[in-house]
Amino acid sequence: MEQQISLDVVNKNAAGIDIGSRSHWVAVGQSDDLIKEFGVYNENLYELAHWLKQHNIESVAMESTGNYWQNLHAVLISKGFEVTLCNGKFTKNIKGKKTDVKDSQWIQKLHSLGLLSGSFLPDEDTEILRIFTRHRYNLIKQAASATKKMQKYLRLMNIRLDVVVKDVVGLTGLKIIRAIAQGETIPEKLASLRHYNCKKSEEEIAKALHSNGRKDFLYALKDELDTYEFVQKKIRECDHQIASKLDEIIGKDPEKQEHHIDKKPYKRINKNTPKDIDINLKSYKMFKGTDLLAIEGMSYNKVLTIMSEVGYDGIKKFKTAKHFTSWLRLAPNNKVSGGKVLSSKIGKGSSRLKIALRNAANAIGNLKDSTPLGDFFQRINFRKGRVSAITATARKLAVIIWNMVVKGVPYENPEGYLYLDQKRKLGLVKRIRKQIDKFGLTNDDLQITINQ
Repeated sequence: MEQQISLDVVNKNAAGIDIGSRSHWVAVGQSDDLIKEFGVYNENLYELAHWLKQHNIESVAMESTGNYWQNLHAVLISKGFEVTLCNGKFTKNIKGKKTDVKDSQWIQKLHSLGLLSGSFLPDEDTEILRIFTRHRYNLIKQAASATKKMQKYLRLMNIRLDVVVKDVVGLTGLKIIRAIAQGETIPEKLASLRHYNCKKSEEEIAKALHSNGRKDFLYALKDELDTYEFVQKKIRECDHQIASKLDEIIGKDPEKQEHHIDKKPYKRINKNTPKDIDINLKSYKMFKGTDLLAIEGMSYNKVLTIMSEVGYDGIKKFKTAKHFTSWLRLAPNNKVSGGKVLSSKIGKGSSRLKIALRNAANAIGNLKDSTPLGDFFQRINFRKGRVSAITATARKLAVIIWNMVVKGVPYENPEGYLYLDQKRKLGLVKRIRKQIDKFGLTNDDLQITINQ
């Protein structure tokens, strides 16, 4: 008696689409007459959707190939299809010749049998916010590139501003570069633009500003300065778009608008942090009273990344914290055979959220004061090294964030930020008192600075 193995059809009216840059191959069945090629223009996409309707298709599966799938995905969703966007590694064909026709047939077969799982997709508002924040990140990289080139041309002009100033595009450095671009060559006049908080004296700065007078390098420096300032202008414009989108998202839900939280003076504001957006308040409202900045190591930019990459509704799509950490590829990918663990490496690939959590974990590892997450980091660091400690702490952060947002479990730090804030103020008092006589500050100025 022959034994037969059969698989149940889960999605009866299913189609598979092989996404391409120039054309899309669609299969609504396994025979050749049920496969058709469509173009990538807008009219072709609507023609594709109409053809699927003619064959009574209800569910469609496609690969997430580059960004070619996005327009087709939007059209199919608008036409009422159930679309499953899957990772390409789950649709790899069996051994044999690989063609677009066979790929579409294979995707249709897997989807009909219910063997494909969909990828995570944020809601429309979060996706728009994600576009703005990713574009802002790219602008920051362009500004950093222009800064490096300005440093290069300054060195070629024998102006060693990078030696006497910590940041060449800081308060002191940018004033000096602008003066050089305007034709100022006297080192003493350039050094007089020094900000009072700069560690180096005017005399030492003046020694580093003797130019060799090369006009070609000066021209290139002016060009890069113009590029830098243009990009900074674009960053500010992008900040306005992000702020308006956050207000729009929060404004749609009256429950989010009810929440309010005080400012956190102990959180340092990075120079790349949006200046005109109160991320502390916006995130507290968006996550309905969840204070993500209460976690040590979390900065304004990292919280903005969480808001834009997954959002409030996006985190709730993950059933458990384990699903969330697995999606971030922060959980070990255990491979077991014969009762033995063959491999437990972390999966390859880094999303922007994963990178943000790893950066937060690295910041926790640099904390000098004892905190729960800091102690956890040091224990892993002692046993397995810093790289493993960063990954483990990033995973722990993901679990904490999921529990805070989904289950409403507040994060508790027994030490809190009170001790750290008081210690910071005491250090600030000592530094300012050393400069009272030097800069003519009064005790009133000292008190105002401390209160701020």
